[in-house]
Amino acid sequence: MNHKRTAAILVFAVTTVCSLGLPAAGRISSLDLGTLGGQSSHANAINSAGQIVGSSGTASGVLDAFLWQDGMMTALGTFGGNTTLASDINRRGQIVGRSRTAAGAFHAFLWRDGMMTDLGTLGGLQSVTNRVNDHTQIAGMAQTASGQHHATLWEHGSVSDLGTLGGIASEALGLNNVGQVVGFSSTGVPGDGTHAVLWEHGVVQDLGTLGGIVSEAVDINERGQVVGFSLTDTGDRHAFLWQDGTMIDLGTLGGEHSIAFAINNLGDVVGSSEVANGETHAFLWKDGVMIDLGTLGGNYSAAGDITESGEIVGEGNTIANETHAILWTR
Repeated sequence: MNHKRTAAILVFAVTTVCSLGLPAAGRISSLDLGTLGGQSSHANAINSAGQIVGSSGTASGVLDAFLWQDGMMTALGTFGGNTTLASDINRRGQIVGRSRTAAGAFHAFLWRDGMMTDLGTLGGLQSVTNRVNDHTQIAGMAQTASGQHHATLWEHGSVSDLGTLGGIASEALGLNNVGQVVGFSSTGVPGDGTHAVLWEHGVVQDLGTLGGIVSEAVDINERGQVVGFSLTDTGDRHAFLWQDGTMIDLGTLGGEHSIAFAINNLGDVVGSSEVANGETHAFLWKDGVMIDLGTLGGNYSAAGDITESGEIVGEGNTIANETHAILWTR
């Protein structure tokens, strides 16, 4: 049921980047990628070839995963339900995400060569894929036969339960080409929340927090640098960079909260942050400076992925208050 539709809006929007105070970043322009005919779209990942994946509303009201390339947005279809979400794409053009089945459950999928494959579960009803590396290792979460949700790694046609820190729940959110996996896990300690974790060689490592009881690791690069968010001792949610055993608070754009979604191999970080007036804006953190990437004219944006060459994808509100997928370039 794949079909193609030209992106509804392909216009360059004005952004607040003329004097960002970061010469290395240069001028940044934002491109509205449009939709599949609905009012909203969300870009989650981009590969080195400039292929972008995410999800978009359609004219019929379905939320469908898309592949955007060469100015064209292509719908990937579903497993029979009305919702499909694409979360990542590797250099080979392989796409992962989750799709609702006709029975209503979400199942993880791998899309390659025009075919969507159901990756199954750990014996339960549902599963989710979040990242795929260039070796087709896939990180996500699957429900066990007992109903628990555990971090999962799919590789070589099999699925592995990565376990937890002692609690009943975990999820893998990030993965690099070395096979290091990051995410979060409940600890099993009364009064404690979930903690950011690193899975490596069958061992799960607690990455700690910024002083609060909750943290989540969202992405990891080839150098083993990890980003995500953590509650601080004051209860604020802040983006972090974890490296060499230390969790560094990246701060905000002037508000109370921020979250980091991705890091490239140069150590550039993207995410979203509250600004001084309470709006949430996409940011690029580079060389120790957090830069506001602006919006499409509305009051919201978030950046979800970044390439080595500095291309960034995410989403933002338009003047008409529709949320559209965005490509930021410089």
